[in-house]
Amino acid sequence: MSSSEPFDFRIEHIIDIIKDAQPAIIGLQFPEGFKRRAPAIASQISEATGVDILISANPCYGACDLDVAILDNVDILFHFGHAQLDDNSYSEKVIFIETRSDADVKEVVRKAVPEIRGKRVGVLTTVQHIQKLPEVCDILESEGKECLIGRGDSKIAYAGQVLGCNFSVADGLDCDEFLYIGSGEFHPLGVSLATGKRVLVADPFSNEVREVDPRRILKQRSAVIANSLDAETFGILVSTKPGQYRMALARQLKELAEKRGKTAYILTMDLITPDQMLQFKVDAFVSTACPRLAVDEVGRFSAPMLTPQEFEIVIGEREWEEITFDEIRGE
Repeated sequence: MSSSEPFDFRIEHIIDIIKDAQPAIIGLQFPEGFKRRAPAIASQISEATGVDILISANPCYGACDLDVAILDNVDILFHFGHAQLDDNSYSEKVIFIETRSDADVKEVVRKAVPEIRGKRVGVLTTVQHIQKLPEVCDILESEGKECLIGRGDSKIAYAGQVLGCNFSVADGLDCDEFLYIGSGEFHPLGVSLATGKRVLVADPFSNEVREVDPRRILKQRSAVIANSLDAETFGILVSTKPGQYRMALARQLKELAEKRGKTAYILTMDLITPDQMLQFKVDAFVSTACPRLAVDEVGRFSAPMLTPQEFEIVIGEREWEEITFDEIRGE
């Protein structure tokens, strides 16, 4: 990793793999935030190995979101920015490059310490900073705190790792509050809603410490539910992406709708966008795909977009007080 590059794309490691395996053609897949680096990385690899390279231009939002089409055309696919989900749904052609960050977390963690109210602190982060958790715990313990790190279910590669669709590392953790290391709001917000506990964010890139406030998102989701209470016809969306495919859940939701005298259709596709949904005239959609879809794209679809749990509230199978984030869990 160069001193100017905050993320480790493991170029030399990739070059070694290519020299050993001698593939004729490889694929590179990047999440949205790393796509602009793709041409330079491809050039480095090509110059060192001479291998033919395809770059996936499809959207990529997680380890669940492999470009399965490109797999038919390459000998190896290098997938950047995510850890492999700990299950058996992946092709042996896929190699995950986790793209760890070298950002110094010590300063922002020390800055967070005075903001921590409890003694027992649950610590969590994404794969980019997972190697820094021992440092985080050392600082907290030197300040008289107790540091707890959850293991998570079978989809979680590392203790303390949180995904946008899986907060199982926080399950049952006997802590007073959580400290999340990283940027962005969705992951810590999900932990807050999943556990009901206070979550502090320590962002090593901005050197900011802030407390997650779930009230805005709860108000937003409550409005979506309220706008769907009179719905009679539902479009239940199933993504064909390997890590998001939940057809069994979709069928259960369809049965629930019909039991309540509603009409429901199951719609399958790879990438779900507002434009694709324009042709389907339903009163509300229900997404069994990436749990972020309903939240991040709120208001952009031609009908309200519900999560499975919100759909259950709409049809009377779940109480309003039981609203929670949707998750894609492992065993």
